[in-house]
Amino acid sequence: MASILFVSKPVEPPWNDSSKNLVRDLATSLDRHRAIVLGRRGGPGLRGVETRGVHPPHGANRTGGFAPAFTDQLGVLGELAFERRADLWHFFFAPNPRTSTAGRWLTRARRKPSVHTVCSVPREDVALREVLFADRTVVLSAHTEKRFRMAGVSTVRIPPCVAPLALPSAAQRTEARRALQLPIGPPLVVYPGDLEFGRGARTTLEAFARLSEGPVLAIACRAKTPAARAAEVELRELALRHAPGRVHFLGETRRILELLGAADVVALPSETLYAKMDYPLVLLESMALGRPVIVAEGTAAAELGAYGAVVVPAHVEPLTLALQRLLASPEHAAQVGAAGRAAALETFSPSAMARAYERVYDALC
Repeated sequence: MASILFVSKPVEPPWNDSSKNLVRDLATSLDRHRAIVLGRRGGPGLRGVETRGVHPPHGANRTGGFAPAFTDQLGVLGELAFERRADLWHFFFAPNPRTSTAGRWLTRARRKPSVHTVCSVPREDVALREVLFADRTVVLSAHTEKRFRMAGVSTVRIPPCVAPLALPSAAQRTEARRALQLPIGPPLVVYPGDLEFGRGARTTLEAFARLSEGPVLAIACRAKTPAARAAEVELRELALRHAPGRVHFLGETRRILELLGAADVVALPSETLYAKMDYPLVLLESMALGRPVIVAEGTAAAELGAYGAVVVPAHVEPLTLALQRLLASPEHAAQVGAAGRAAALETFSPSAMARAYERVYDALC
């Protein structure tokens, strides 16, 4: 049994970050290897898994943002210079030159086999061969695999996972709307994506405004940057003009699973998934909850069409038509939702993902 050290953001609540959720589910699902994860000094750690407190305590990151400062990342990597117990290091971060250089130097100096899961794909102008360093590079989708292959980078493809979720009852869905202060009666469309990148929120709002009176739209997003906050102001003005009283801005909510479960349709028609996981976690969670999902062509998320998701061009008119069809036909919506749930329970299960990673560990250890 090999010991695998996961190098990532602090693996602890709140579970609002796709990459650390992936680490959590992998670490707790390994069968033939032992996981070691990194947490904050003095933090709660990950129950049932060895946790090392190396990240700064809460409040020590002076960036004020959601991503750790580079100095924090470098401090975590510096801990590896003295690491003795792990047989393999497994990195989880979006490739960037400085962190990748530190990772490359440390793995070579310590002669540690390494795996790097690319949780979020870098910008198109990034030279991939210069920011990848591990013995095995893992990508999450065929879309990213193709890009890396064209750049001359060999990869292993392992889709992400979602933890099993129970189908919400009608009473639970009603209570979720009540708790979120959403109207209980009308059909509910949920947009749970970024505000800044991909125009997904604006496309969803404009398509929703074309629907007949009745449905309501909930937009649930973290405003991660000043640009995102400015985009929210524009969206609120657009909602007042074209769908007054029918659009609800929830911001970041700890009730995201309840919101997704209460939705009649979950739409994330962004034309780019930059800064997000290839298969956004909220989409996999929506599928696990039996909700019909709409995604955009030309992105990694379009691959979810093979598992029941509705795939449309990232434009207002086709999205409007897709929303109309799903909202008008409960039978069609249920069929789409059932196909997605079956895939979430089988193809995107934590156990399926863990077995695939353990084969990678076996080959390196």
